[in-house]
Amino acid sequence: MSELDPLQQALGFTFRDITNLRQALTHRSYLNENPDSAPNERLEYLGDALLSLVVAWELFERFPEFSEGRLTKLRAALVCQESLARLAKKLDLGRYLYLGKGEEKGEGRSKPRTLASAVEALIGAALVDQGFETAREFVLNLLREELEHIGERELEDPRSKLQELVQAEVKLSPTYRLVGEDGAEPRRQFTVQVLAGDILLGQGQGHSKREAKKEAARAALENWPGLLKKLSGRGNESQKS
Repeated sequence: MSELDPLQQALGFTFRDITNLRQALTHRSYLNENPDSAPNERLEYLGDALLSLVVAWELFERFPEFSEGRLTKLRAALVCQESLARLAKKLDLGRYLYLGKGEEKGEGRSKPRTLASAVEALIGAALVDQGFETAREFVLNLLREELEHIGERELEDPRSKLQELVQAEVKLSPTYRLVGEDGAEPRRQFTVQVLAGDILLGQGQGHSKREAKKEAARAALENWPGLLKKLSGRGNESQKS
């Protein structure tokens, strides 16, 4: 029985060649005391490329109505260092890393960069070990929960969410104003602004007025922390009057 069997069980993936898994877990610092070992950097490079491709394709399939910009933002959120490090912690991946003594003393098992790199190296190792299709399924299984959550957030109606927030803050309903219309059908582009009273909350574009309004509301939600201060001032003024 390998000391890495519990990790393979957590991953839901059994490596045919356990040396691929060991290499994926080997930090460069480990070579200081074990010069014959291979670091995980090449596997990290490979895994990074595969991860980006698999996530891009999955989002492309899941959200056919999303623009290139929205898909890019979603992919970035899924494959960023923070997201991958969070996944590594769920798997208790740091426990299995092969580190040099200095890195061990420097709390290398909990460093986000080290953990995220190890996740990418695991994906690269799965590709080397069993090929593209199996590695693709491995990636989707690893990110299943994140994909479902990001889908829930995107499917939520941003206009309804914005209305709840604005009404709670200033007792007003957001209003939408068409400010631009360019091009000819079927590629006509509408530009819409959303406001609370005279305060501009956000602006969005779309190939229909409805889509432009949703994008304007989404922009407002993305900037909500900054807008909250402006709206709080407006709410105080309303109460005085």
